[in-house]
Amino acid sequence: MAQLKLRLRLMVDQEIAFGPGKADLLEAIQATGSISQAAKKMNMSYRRAWQLVETMNQLYASALVETYKGGESGGGAIVTAFGFDILKQFRYMEQKALAAIEADFQQLSGYLKP
Repeated sequence: MAQLKLRLRLMVDQEIAFGPGKADLLEAIQATGSISQAAKKMNMSYRRAWQLVETMNQLYASALVETYKGGESGGGAIVTAFGFDILKQFRYMEQKALAAIEADFQQLSGYLKP
C-alpha cells in the first residue's frame, strides 16, 4: 500500500539549507566519526556527502561539521555543538509539523489506492 510522507525542508533561495537527508547525514557522521563512513552507511557517494557538508557549512553562521587530519585512521569528522543544535531543532520541527497536521495527513492517506 502506498504511504504518504511529510518531508520538511528549509530553503535559502533555491538551495536546501537543511532537510531529512542532511539530518540523516549529520546523524551518520555523529555515529561514525567520518564523512566517508557516514556516506557508506547511507549508500551515498563520498563526493555527494562532502558536497552536502560543504553546503551546510557555507549556508550557516557556524560550521555544522568539522574535519580533522591525522591519527591512525587518517582523520575524521565531528558534528559541532552548533550542528547538533540545528539537527535537534530540525527533528523537533519535523515532529511538531506532523503533529499539527496528523488528522489531515491521515485523511489524505485514506484517499490512496490500496
